[in-house]
Amino acid sequence: MQRTRVKICGLTREEDVDAAVAAGADALGFVLWPGSKRAIDLARLAELSARVPAFVTRVGLVVDQDASFVEAACEHLDLLQFHGDETADVCERFARPYIKALRMREGVDLEAAASTYGKARALLLDAYKPGVPGGTGETFDWSRIPANLAKPVILAGGLHAMNVQQAIRAVGPFAVDVSGGVEAAPGIKAAAKIDDFLRQVLTTYPSKFQ
Repeated sequence: MQRTRVKICGLTREEDVDAAVAAGADALGFVLWPGSKRAIDLARLAELSARVPAFVTRVGLVVDQDASFVEAACEHLDLLQFHGDETADVCERFARPYIKALRMREGVDLEAAASTYGKARALLLDAYKPGVPGGTGETFDWSRIPANLAKPVILAGGLHAMNVQQAIRAVGPFAVDVSGGVEAAPGIKAAAKIDDFLRQVLTTYPSKFQ
């Protein structure tokens, strides 16, 4: 059976990086967009990413940012996560694989997006809130996700230990992405919440595999 992977996003502190790794997270997300409460700069990215051991993916979240900045960040990252209006050409210009985040606004065509971003390693699906590129803390209607989308799905938006099993059973995502759901405050993770979230995920399989 295929297990669901886990990304812990919005990390800002050494102890939270360590807690996420110890709990078994597959990927760690670092927010590089300055408009976020969880934003870090390149110097802090270098410090935190240096703590991440082999086989844990370091992901950098950017939002329509300058190419030179993204290129500089790549030195400390394994994967880029584009959360803005970046075209496929923009996403593909950097020396790192990428995932494309899509906000589930009314009328979004996921099949078309999977084709447009054909080289993306996955599509990250998040709740839509006007003016906010991500991290809304809100869920969306999971039934809107096609069952056989051409790209792996990373499910985000309002996930926490109390609803992630339901989400996995309903969607069968390749991975889940959590930030606020494992926090004591924005950018400040709670190790117990990280542990609980991972425990819930690792004991749950999508309905289609049961």
